[in-house]
Amino acid sequence: MDYEIIPFTKARQNISLLLELRKKNVIHTVLEADVTDARRKIKEYKNKGLDISFTAWFIKCFVETMKEEKLFNSIRHGRKKIVIFNDVDVAIPIEREFDREARPVAYIIRKANEKSVVDITKEIREAQKREIGEKTQVLDKMNFLAKFVLNSPKFIQKFLLLILGRNAFRRKKYMGTTAVTAVGMKGNFRGWLFTLGGHFTTSAAIGGITKKVVMSNGKPVEREFLRFIISVDHDIIDGAPLARFSNKLINLMEESYGL
Repeated sequence: MDYEIIPFTKARQNISLLLELRKKNVIHTVLEADVTDARRKIKEYKNKGLDISFTAWFIKCFVETMKEEKLFNSIRHGRKKIVIFNDVDVAIPIEREFDREARPVAYIIRKANEKSVVDITKEIREAQKREIGEKTQVLDKMNFLAKFVLNSPKFIQKFLLLILGRNAFRRKKYMGTTAVTAVGMKGNFRGWLFTLGGHFTTSAAIGGITKKVVMSNGKPVEREFLRFIISVDHDIIDGAPLARFSNKLINLMEESYGL
């Protein structure tokens, strides 16, 4: 026998269902930011015994930009309203092994806009260590509604998720207000990482880091650049606001904000 058959598990079926329901008009902006100084400072902190996650730092810059550009932290509510939230609840996927399967389990950093880089780092590290199983597919114990949705037939799941998607406050509770994916930080990945977008008005995908020679004070120097993508719901966000948001975010990153 030169092949292996494995099950398409319930967890993967639920992920597939969520991807099927993404029906927003999404636009992407492909970006680079010079993170040489930020990475140097993070390394210096680690040498002193202080754990600082690069992803946590990116999230800090990301949510800080949303303090000024509040529409990027909004959710459609029904057909005629948009709810702009002050609290930035950031959903992040954390890959964990369960029953011989790698699962991107969901975790939400609540009120990330009020937390420091150290606070966010600690929260991510704790989430990475939490036990997961069939009853804790989202890292925390699920309530009755979440269990019912995950274990219902597909047509019921679609109906309930459709209702959930129309209510901004329920979506914030169960999905957060925005998302950051950091798969690009795994291994020696050097490209950009595109996400499908759809569930959030704004999301970010962190790609790889590459080295480039640039001119500084008339001399060539080697610098490190992060590649990342910002994706937005074009029904809410237009190109000009997206450009402003992107520029502000890049400026914060190149200033090593929060470090």
